Parts: sequence; C-alpha cells; structure tokens
Amino acid sequence: MSFNSLQFLFFLPIVIGLYYLLPHKFRWMLVFVASCYFYMVFVPKYILILFFIILIDFVAAQDIEATKGKTRLFYLIASLTANIALLGIFKYFNFFNENLGSVFSFFGKEFHPWNLEIILPIGLSFHTFQSMSYTIEVYRGNQKAEKHLGYFANYVLFFPQMVAGPIERYGKLGEQLKLEHKPIYKNFSDGFKLILFGLFIKMAVADNIAPFVNDVYWNPLQCNTSQVLAAVFLFSIQIYADFYGYSTIALGCAKLLGIDIMDNFKTPYLSKSVSEFWSRWHISLSTWFKDYLYIPLGGNRVKVPRWVFNILLVFLLSGLWHGASWTFIAWGGLHGLMLILEKLFTKLFKFKMPDRWNVVSVLLTIKTFVLTSFIWVFFRAESFQKAKDMFKAIIRNVHLPGVDISAVNAIVFSVILIFTDSVIYNSRFDTLLGSYKPQYRWVCYATLIFGLMAFSGTKKYAFIYFQF
Repeated sequence: MSFNSLQFLFFLPIVIGLYYLLPHKFRWMLVFVASCYFYMVFVPKYILILFFIILIDFVAAQDIEATKGKTRLFYLIASLTANIALLGIFKYFNFFNENLGSVFSFFGKEFHPWNLEIILPIGLSFHTFQSMSYTIEVYRGNQKAEKHLGYFANYVLFFPQMVAGPIERYGKLGEQLKLEHKPIYKNFSDGFKLILFGLFIKMAVADNIAPFVNDVYWNPLQCNTSQVLAAVFLFSIQIYADFYGYSTIALGCAKLLGIDIMDNFKTPYLSKSVSEFWSRWHISLSTWFKDYLYIPLGGNRVKVPRWVFNILLVFLLSGLWHGASWTFIAWGGLHGLMLILEKLFTKLFKFKMPDRWNVVSVLLTIKTFVLTSFIWVFFRAESFQKAKDMFKAIIRNVHLPGVDISAVNAIVFSVILIFTDSVIYNSRFDTLLGSYKPQYRWVCYATLIFGLMAFSGTKKYAFIYFQF
C-alpha cells in the first residue's frame, strides 16, 4: 500500500481509531495485523519472507544471549548469513550470475547463466538491515533479547517505516512499541502536519519534476545542453523530495500512534561538504554503515591507506545496497572518492569550514550540490551507456534545438523546496510551524492543501526507494 493512495486514506484513520479504543494488551495484535495487511497489498506471498526474517533473528537473539564464547558468535553469523542470503537470492543472484557469465566469455569459456524469474520484495534491504542491527546489538551486549515474538515482529513490520525506512534500532523503536500510548492532542497535531507536508513534497514537488526528468533520461541525445543540465540538477531535487516526502509521512503516521521515529533527512542540499551531505542524507543508512562496518574496520583511527580502503569499501557497498547494478556501485564509489579527496584537501591546506553562513558558505553549498547532482546521473541512468549519453549531450548538444519539453513546473517546485529547506534548516516542519501564531499556521495548512489539490499530477508515481 502506498502512502499517496486512496486506500491508505481509509486505512490510517481506521487503524488509529482502533489503536486507541483497544486495551493496551491487545494493541500489539492490531499493529501486527495492520502492518501485515499494509505489506500484503503489494505481493501477499512475500510476507512469508518477512516472517522468516523475524523467526530467524528472534531465535538467534535468544541463543546469543543464553550462550557464551564462540557459540554466541556462531548464532550471530547464522543470523547475518540468513539475512544476507535472502538479499543475495532475491536482489543479487541474477546480477552476479550475469557478471560471472561475462568473466567466462572474456576467457573464451562457455557459460549459460541461469536467472531466477522472481520479483524483488519491496523494501527487503530495509527489513534485513533493521533486523540485523537487532542481533548485532544483542551480541554486543547493548540490547536485551526480546522475549515477546509479537513485539519483535512489530519492530520489523511496523507499517509507517517498514517499506522504505528509516532503518530503526530496537532500543528506540522496539521499546516504544511496548509502551501504552494515550491519545494526546500534540501527537495528532504534529502527526497531521507532517503527513500533509510529506504528501505535498511527494505529490506536488517530486511528481511534477518526474515527467521532465524521465523524458530527458529516456533519450538525452535528442535534448540540448540546457535541458540535460536541467534534468541532472532536477533529478537531485526529485529523488530528495520523493524520499524526504515518504520519510516525513512515515514520521507523521508513527506520531499519530505516539511513537517517535528518527529524522532521515536534515536539509542535505544545504551541506557545505560531501561529508556533511552524508550526515544529513538518508541518515539511518549512513549511521548503520558507520556503526556496523566503518567503525569495526577501524574508522579513521588507522593509517591513511587503510582509511581510504575503509571509506571506499563502505561507499561501494552502500551503492550495491541500493541496487544490483554497476551504475549503483559507481555512484557509491564516486561519493567515497569525493569524500576522500575532500578530506585530504582540507587536511593538506588546513582549510576550516565556516561555521556561519556567508559568501564562502554559499559557494561551498553550491559546489556540493553540483558534485552530488552529477554523481546522481549514475544512480538514475539505467546503464553506463545512458549515463555516457547524458554527459555526451551536455558537451555536444549546445546548439541542438530543444525538444518540446517544459521544465517550468519542475523548476518552480524545486525552488519552493529549496526555499522551504532554507527556512526549516536544522529544525523540522512540525516544530517550526508549531512556533508560529495560529493564523500563520492555518495559512500554511491552506497553502499545502491547495497545492496538493491544484498541482498533484494525474499520474501517480511510485516512491523511488520502494525498489530497494
């Protein structure tokens, strides 16, 4: 089920109403059933995969806590192997199989790849990473193993964030799911603010940018330089608005149940550096890789060559996490390379980032946005050839007559989002709006509702991160 569907418009109020009407001891059952239904709207049988993840990690955590020494490590490895194997089968099997075939062909050997005819379960990467973080924390002794299967199941399945994150830790989300929450006005007020704002960002901003970007990426060689450059920069805004919109709606839905989940975005395009960008973009994934891969590898406490290796490995795997394609791996690797060059430049020239906004800050922010936008080309392009065509069109099609594509709507809504981010900077929409006088708040509500009604496209675009 999608947040921007008519079905969800009926689903959410029913769940919220029943949640507060039911006694606390039965609420976990409601959340479980609601979450299962929410997921099964996509492909019903794939709920069995999530049940498998839940059972494996629930049992593994019990065994990890109950044993000592190498046996604990064995159960952790068994848990991680099961999760990674699921990803390997559903997401990466065909990719590695096809590449193995290419290797055989290179050496003149015959190889007939056998591909699996399966659909990637929606949000599988999010589910596995969230569940793995639980068993790792139990192994580290930072988290007690949950004894109630229902509560653990809800941690993995919790419908507001189950499909596209944020990737939560059990210590925060799991413990909140056990508490008795009462219907509080502030939770309802903040929740509806976030949902309204998230829907506007997704349906009015992201979905109005999508048609122009799609047309250019479909055949970039038929577009002139200005159109291709516009598509490059506008896709940066589109994917941000799309994922930021989803995450904001997820925050709002959880808030209606009295539950706080983490902010996954904090105005990333106002970052002065690539490293700052990654501290503000998809924060739950960045912190996951930092806590469970980068720091265990030694982080930045090692010599420079090893640190370079750590950074590149983390970002290459981050790219692979996003998709089974060399373009995603290139996207991750380029981000890692940019971060390394940036850190080395800063250290070599003893450059200090300005701590307040001035002309230098603005120039650095523009630099970061331009760099990340061009790297996004590899994320968006369906192949290296498509990415090559984008860059070729930028260089060669300066004087080519433009195709009949209007970017006006896309640019206008991009400016609106950038302006909104500059106002919200280091805050959050519900917090900022709560500080306004009532008459100003209602003007904002009316504007968002009007924007949704007037500018939501007739074509509904799926959330981009559903594919991961």
